[in-house]
Amino acid sequence: MVKRVTLWCHLYVFVVFFMDAKSVEDMIEASSGVHFSGFHMNGLELRNTQVGHPTTLAAEEMHKQPFVIGVAGGAASGKTTVCDMIIQQLHDQRVVLVNQDSFYHDLTEEELTRVHEYNFDHPDAFDTEQLLCAMEKLRHGQAVDIPKYDFKSYKNNVFPARRVNPSDVIILEGILIFHDPRVRELMNMKLFVDTDADVRLARRIRRDTVEKSRDIGTVLDQYSKFVKPAFDDFILPTKKYADIIIPRGGDNHVAIDLIVQHICTKLGQHDLCKIYPNLYVIQSTFQIRGMHTLIRDSQTTKHDFVFYADRLIRLVVEHGLGHLPFTEKQVTTPTGSVYTGVDFCKRLCGVSIIRRFSYDLNS
Repeated sequence: MVKRVTLWCHLYVFVVFFMDAKSVEDMIEASSGVHFSGFHMNGLELRNTQVGHPTTLAAEEMHKQPFVIGVAGGAASGKTTVCDMIIQQLHDQRVVLVNQDSFYHDLTEEELTRVHEYNFDHPDAFDTEQLLCAMEKLRHGQAVDIPKYDFKSYKNNVFPARRVNPSDVIILEGILIFHDPRVRELMNMKLFVDTDADVRLARRIRRDTVEKSRDIGTVLDQYSKFVKPAFDDFILPTKKYADIIIPRGGDNHVAIDLIVQHICTKLGQHDLCKIYPNLYVIQSTFQIRGMHTLIRDSQTTKHDFVFYADRLIRLVVEHGLGHLPFTEKQVTTPTGSVYTGVDFCKRLCGVSIIRRFSYDLNS
């Protein structure tokens, strides 16, 4: 099997398979009667246990999936500024910010005695399991309590936890938020804030001396001993996982605007499109809505129902044919002109038709 495209048109789902002749022969031999295909989500096959009775759990899960954005970069690169700008422009959406800094491990008594030798920029400094647990709850529509780490006592139980409710968009921000592949898999979009090292150092000195009451000597010693080596060894290598690299951080307004536009486009998609990247939703028109009205009307005759349902199916199939693989082809017209068109890459196409929810129809 080469490719799979799913089309959704409110009443029916068409799963289009592009395959070679051998695959079609195998499919024909194995099939008998009406063939129903199930969706695959998170490695689990969601199939109708009975025809016309889809799994309600699958439908509920589809509407709970938030759009997760990961924002990584070196310390003081401007990640928080980028997050704030995105949140400000997404004012019509429910957005929450989850900082990786909230998930530092509590230091033991032994570690506290030599805190100046503790590397806060190492992956082991973070409680990634706790972060994954919090994200799992948010993705399933449950509120969570995010700890607030105290950088003076190096504990996360000094201040009250911050209550975070499920939202449309979750922004994960942190220097090593791309380091763990399990966290990366949760993200729909990954941003890396790329800022010059001198700028980051100047910002870190100003931040640590003012906000964390540290002297400049300690800050510089920590930077040369831990921060810079950790950036080179752990943070910079994760840049390759980013979908978008933002030079100059929050000063790059053009990049932020383009990112927000892309996020808005994704949020405007059908909920199924957020789960299945190979699913296409046909845009609703007055013609389609009119046919939906007729086939949902209890007064519609059987003849008209079949007629308009058939027309609706044809529209979906025609749309699906537009996703067939094509190659460019030149032909010569009867007048001797050369026309550049397209030709199918594959010989055969199979279509599986899945009826949607039974309560849409009175049949």
